[in-house]
Amino acid sequence: MGLIRGLLTAPITVPTRAGWWILEQIVGAAEADMYDEGRLVAELRELAAQVEAGQISEEEHAVAEAALLERLVEARAWRAEAVEETS
Repeated sequence: MGLIRGLLTAPITVPTRAGWWILEQIVGAAEADMYDEGRLVAELRELAAQVEAGQISEEEHAVAEAALLERLVEARAWRAEAVEETS
């Protein structure tokens, strides 16, 4: 009975499972991009270059730097959690 039920419900369950898998892949890629430590460090360097070039003020630099440092801390926590889940 399980095989027949599986075959009859396949037109509904297979696309649903595939849809969830696609969403998981998209979320995973977005998180990896958002929490890419190398990218965050590069953004911090660019921010420092902008303030040195006079393109942004010290206040703007401080606000943007605080946000980037917070994301960097979150990225490290996210990475540690991901490693812990795979262990």
